[in-house]
Amino acid sequence: MSVKNTTLEQLSELLGAHGFANVIDGDGTVGIHAANTLEDAGEGDISFLANPRYTKLLGETKASAVIVKPQDDVPNGLATLRCSDPYGAITATIIHLYGDRDHPEWGIHERSTIAESARIGSGANIGPHVAIGSGALIGENATIYPGCYVGDGVVIGDNVTLFPNVVLYDGTQVGHRVSIHAGTVVGQDGLGYAPVDGKWLKIPQVGRTVIEDDVELGACCALDRATLGETRIGRGTKFSDMVVIGHGTKVGEHCMFVAQVGVAGSTKIGHHVTLAGQVGISGHLTIGDNVRVGAKSGVHSNIDAGAEYMGSPAVESSAFKRQASVVHRLPQLKKRVRDLETEVAELRLCLEEHVKRGE
Repeated sequence: MSVKNTTLEQLSELLGAHGFANVIDGDGTVGIHAANTLEDAGEGDISFLANPRYTKLLGETKASAVIVKPQDDVPNGLATLRCSDPYGAITATIIHLYGDRDHPEWGIHERSTIAESARIGSGANIGPHVAIGSGALIGENATIYPGCYVGDGVVIGDNVTLFPNVVLYDGTQVGHRVSIHAGTVVGQDGLGYAPVDGKWLKIPQVGRTVIEDDVELGACCALDRATLGETRIGRGTKFSDMVVIGHGTKVGEHCMFVAQVGVAGSTKIGHHVTLAGQVGISGHLTIGDNVRVGAKSGVHSNIDAGAEYMGSPAVESSAFKRQASVVHRLPQLKKRVRDLETEVAELRLCLEEHVKRGE
């Protein structure tokens, strides 16, 4: 990636133009050529503080400048840009400094295999050992890395990037500005079998998978095609690595799925839903808008919009926290119960002795 050289004053102007109101403390002429963590930053780097647990690193960092909240204490002499949203501001800074990822430039490589009936948009960048099937439509400025397979009738929008060894099965539809990372498979058959005479009879998977605009899929994800109809991933949704989506599932817009999430088939997920790592969701459920589910949770029932769930089986976060508090105290509670049982037994013996003596 190429990097732009700039100054803190220029960054301040840029961030202000993007809606990040800010104030500079210290030397605004300090040169900035890279972004880095507080711990690893050096001269010429800009860093940020968004999580209070790293506050002590402000006194140790070798960064030339930092982005912090207005109330944060910063050591004297460290050039500072104060902003109410340091995380958003550093994101805009990184975009400005580094721009988009630089891709190799192949044009249409001579060792790619493209069906005669496929249509390739202008500015396409297709690497070696790419296979593109009959009737496929590739949009403008698409970048397809080596080893990718684009099946028959696949439609890919403009400014799409397929990293190495991505597989798009026949009939898959991909919107504009989508990034799909290495090893991900889209549109394979879902787990569809009917029990007949003691055997599993395969149900033909004749639907498709649709990925809307501005989606990013991490490495080694798997998205089933629908048995009938479509599996759909909503606009702006982001997946980490190794996310699995069952056939016929609908995922809403601007969701965030962390690594190793698994969603069974025919589930409907609303918009702006966050699923933390290793969440599992059973099939045929409805998950409302703006739901958040904590890591390693197992969801077996519908969740209303705006709820926050944790645990396996997943329950509302407040209930889970109460449960967890009790679980952590089980050794003490067990000892207390044993002590009470001993106490009760002694009282019974004492009572029996009194009864025998007619007291």
